[in-house]
Amino acid sequence: MRRWAEFMLAHRRLVMVFWLVVAIAGAAVSGPVSERMTTDFALPGEPGGKTAEQITETFGNGGYTAPYLVTVSYPEGRTAAGDQAGVAAAFANIRTEVPNVRILDQANTGDPAFVTKDGRTAYAMVFFQYDTSATAKIPTDDVRRALDTAKPPGTTIGVTGESVLATGSESEGPGVLIEVLIGSIGALAVLAFVFASMLAFLPLIIAAASILATFLLLLPLSELGTFSALVQFLIALIGLGVAIDYSLLVVTRWREERHRGVSNHEAVVIATRTAGHAVVFSGVTVAIGLLALLVLPVPFMRSVGVGGALIPLASVAATLTLTPAILGSVGPRWDWPRIRREDSASRSWSRWAALMVRRRWIAAAVSITALLALVGAFAGIRIGMASSDSLAKSGPAHETLATLERGGVTTGNLTPIEVLTSTGEARSAAAELGTVPGIERALVPGDAASNRAGTTVVVLIPDEETVNSKTVGTVEDVIDRAERTPGVLGVTGTGTAQIDFLNAVYGNFPMMLALIALLTYVLLVRAFRSLLLPLKAVLFNLLSMGATFGMVVVFWQQGIGSEVVFGISETGAVTFWVPLTVFAFLFGLSMDYEVFILARMREEYDASGSTTTAIVRGIGRTGRLVTSAALILFLAFAALASSPGTDLKVMATALGFGILLDATVVRSMLLPSLVSLMGRWNWYLPDWTARILRVEPSRPVAVPPEPDPAARTPVG
Repeated sequence: MRRWAEFMLAHRRLVMVFWLVVAIAGAAVSGPVSERMTTDFALPGEPGGKTAEQITETFGNGGYTAPYLVTVSYPEGRTAAGDQAGVAAAFANIRTEVPNVRILDQANTGDPAFVTKDGRTAYAMVFFQYDTSATAKIPTDDVRRALDTAKPPGTTIGVTGESVLATGSESEGPGVLIEVLIGSIGALAVLAFVFASMLAFLPLIIAAASILATFLLLLPLSELGTFSALVQFLIALIGLGVAIDYSLLVVTRWREERHRGVSNHEAVVIATRTAGHAVVFSGVTVAIGLLALLVLPVPFMRSVGVGGALIPLASVAATLTLTPAILGSVGPRWDWPRIRREDSASRSWSRWAALMVRRRWIAAAVSITALLALVGAFAGIRIGMASSDSLAKSGPAHETLATLERGGVTTGNLTPIEVLTSTGEARSAAAELGTVPGIERALVPGDAASNRAGTTVVVLIPDEETVNSKTVGTVEDVIDRAERTPGVLGVTGTGTAQIDFLNAVYGNFPMMLALIALLTYVLLVRAFRSLLLPLKAVLFNLLSMGATFGMVVVFWQQGIGSEVVFGISETGAVTFWVPLTVFAFLFGLSMDYEVFILARMREEYDASGSTTTAIVRGIGRTGRLVTSAALILFLAFAALASSPGTDLKVMATALGFGILLDATVVRSMLLPSLVSLMGRWNWYLPDWTARILRVEPSRPVAVPPEPDPAARTPVG
């Protein structure tokens, strides 16, 4: 790291020019890269996925895609039964005006249940073609326009469905650029407090360079495969927080050395050798958590893993090259005005660390109890999709759904089950599957749009939405019965998508968890030259993750807080892809702070030989830094939570809460108390392990008895 810093300083002008070119190129390609991203959540190879593909190829619509529910409502005194021809013509016009749709209504199924119990509203199910391009829009406006054009005189029309309700409102949200701007303003406010000088702008420059570099790195990869549209949000907002955190660590250490009287050149070298070393291990740890997603047989999760792993790698690259170059050139001039000095540790954080050492048993017990209480809530998690009640509380889609519900139409119509059958046995299969408990009725449309190539799509309507691991049981019963029913070729729908995901992803989760834990442990053993510290870090990081998911259950699934903060009622479940994405990101991000703190503790222990001194000085030097870094990441996630989609809000709040929990309870209380309890065994690394990892062995040094932390706190 010293040689690296010397090289960066010797070529600092070239380094800055290089990053200027990278930033310009990254800005130029960010748009095209975003346009190549998709919203495809397909699960190829799974039973439901295979049937969904077959239906999509044969009929041009449906599959995993939940349909629209479109309505025609008559005024008081008129009924849909008195104008069946007008209703049928209005729905038929959708087929004429919107390509690749399949419609089920009373006209082609003969089912009178397509009229509400008051007789005033008729509705139809519209299965549409789902364009997975990130820039494509679902055909809601086209469907509404076609229905409005042909509606009977004096009637009102409505369009609802899972995809329409999921936006939460008619607004499309602030967009990625606005969210980044919001996060940047919040980060600048925190950085201004930390540095109280013009240096507050430096981490933002590093973040901008790393975000644009990530898009540039993603360009050739997007030629080789598809990437989820979720990646662009993660690059912009998590990239913002991570890059700022890494740069903040290096700049703070540089400033500390400068305020001690060290020359600018040597201060940059020391900061790169110490803080830069921690940044490398931290970045690799984050990347490991994300690359572990590659073991999952789901394309969009793999794309999140690859795209997400580029974020810490680009941030590390920018931090270890551009930061030394700028500090070596204009750093001293930017450290103005010098309102705050860094030549001594924070007295308040040092006193806090001393308190945690002195009351280590109490601190450990309180923090572990708090974490376990939240882990207990995690045991009640339901995996699935957000219920319709939580998707939208106002707007035309919500009003249309409310009209249907008042008319006795169940919300199971939002998540129908599609059964692909041979045409000759469609009616017998429908009669058999319609008797499965939890199925309200079975529909066999007679038009050409639902009968092609000798196959027919039978549609089953469940009693309630099949949106989570509890209500999806009806779908499992249908699949089980279908396997014994002649003429059935496959079952699909939103419910089968959840079952396929649970089988394909969560069945492989133990392997993913073991891989992440093992690689992280080995990496941290090498970083800290200790067997015990990395083990503690990994185990309690997992405990922190469980507590975070417990908060998600309480806040979102049970709705204790979501209504107050976001105006969204309980979701009833956590969307199936959210826990894994949160885990992959949060495991590495929260480990950042462990690396920052323990790296400084290791340094202080090597200098003093005292565990207590290492804890107090380590926390004293990193406490404000870690708190500020966590706050910056939290603000980035708060910006992400401003997106209109409920799923993104759930993911963003989970990441934000996890970061705050980790920086407060885990790193400020649990870490110092446990390190104090483990004493000199924290620093043990046997010879054989050191030889394998190619580092120096470590043995606890023989020192006088540990000083009483109640005495005067060392702050130097």
